[in-house]
Amino acid sequence: MKKYLHLSALVAVGIALMSVSACKKKEAANASVAVPVTAIKVLKTDLPWNIEYPAQVAGSLEIQVRAQVGGILQARLFDEGAYVKQGTQLFQIDPKEYEVALQRAEGSLAQAQSEENRTKRDFERMKKLRADNAISRKDYDDSLSAYEAAQAAVKVAKAGVNEAKINLEYTKVLAPISGITGKEAQSVGSLVSPAGNGLLTTMVQIHPLWANFSMPSSQFYKLASGYLDGTITLDEKGDTPLYVEAITSDGRIYPEKGKIIFFDSTENVKTASLAIKAEFPNPKNQRMLMPGQFVRVRLIGATYKDAVLIPSSAVLSTPTGNLVYVVEENNTLKAQPITAQMQDDLFIVTEGLKGGETVVSAGLIKMRPGLEVVPQLSEFSLPISAQPVAPSTSTALDVEAFDKALGKGVEGDEQSVEPAPAAVATAE
Repeated sequence: MKKYLHLSALVAVGIALMSVSACKKKEAANASVAVPVTAIKVLKTDLPWNIEYPAQVAGSLEIQVRAQVGGILQARLFDEGAYVKQGTQLFQIDPKEYEVALQRAEGSLAQAQSEENRTKRDFERMKKLRADNAISRKDYDDSLSAYEAAQAAVKVAKAGVNEAKINLEYTKVLAPISGITGKEAQSVGSLVSPAGNGLLTTMVQIHPLWANFSMPSSQFYKLASGYLDGTITLDEKGDTPLYVEAITSDGRIYPEKGKIIFFDSTENVKTASLAIKAEFPNPKNQRMLMPGQFVRVRLIGATYKDAVLIPSSAVLSTPTGNLVYVVEENNTLKAQPITAQMQDDLFIVTEGLKGGETVVSAGLIKMRPGLEVVPQLSEFSLPISAQPVAPSTSTALDVEAFDKALGKGVEGDEQSVEPAPAAVATAE
């Protein structure tokens, strides 16, 4: 019995040793199998600064049209929301009261001129008599004072006539600018007054248009510092080294190219951003962009020189930062921390990688340092959205102006209103 038990124990130990040996062989076999991975070559090329920013469109002039005299609103002579030219009559206020006032002022002027003529004749007679010492000095001085008072009265009467004419002209409310009209604020038949309900409508000038947007301060710093140290350049071919493109909500690109006309001088501490204004011409007064509309704007012309690029799929975000798995010469993986910034679906690497290296671009969560792999290279190139854009022929911010904007800020805007054409007041 003891011999039988001893033999059984020996058999069990042998079987265990054989199992352990088999497991070790299997592990060794598994360890020697290289894992196939998708990989790409790190790209080093010029990359356009094609970063988009949300923006809101505004008219270059937005004004209120108000009544400058009081009275009953007789007529509205425009279609709400229509484009009208400067000088076009928009409203008519009852002119009867002001016509009477003008007649009264003209009558007062006539009386003053008659009195002036009378005192002038008296003064001329007194002057001759004084020369012959036929009258006293006081009589002469009295006639002179009466004549001078009459002259002053004429000036006052003329001013009254001019004022009455101006008030009568104000009964025809004309468009002060060329632009789009808003809704009427007062209906026909209403009593309007400059001191009270004087708002009649609003107008917006849509040539040119403005797009107001904000650039994060960190990006503006990168743009400015990169430009100054040469890592970011402006396209100096032609006359448009830097311009702005507007993209509507349906993806259409506005045909006119914009220019930056304003960089804010201070940072918004609440949003850590810098306010920027771009100007877009609208010579045909189209409605593709309208005041209040939200669009996206994109700077065209700034380029990263010799940027080191990888797709976002090749970057693994960790609590300590971003890293990539570099395939070394012996086909093992190395975890490489990188410093990079994202643009669209690309990472621009500033530290940790160089052009031509091979990195894993898929399944990063399964990778680990030292793993032996079989890299299967896939093509990696710039997407169409990151391709350089042909320079525009529109006026844009030139290099000298950009230098000035980065160093000292741009000069203040100066608005002007074109001279008013002859008013054509045609009632509908």
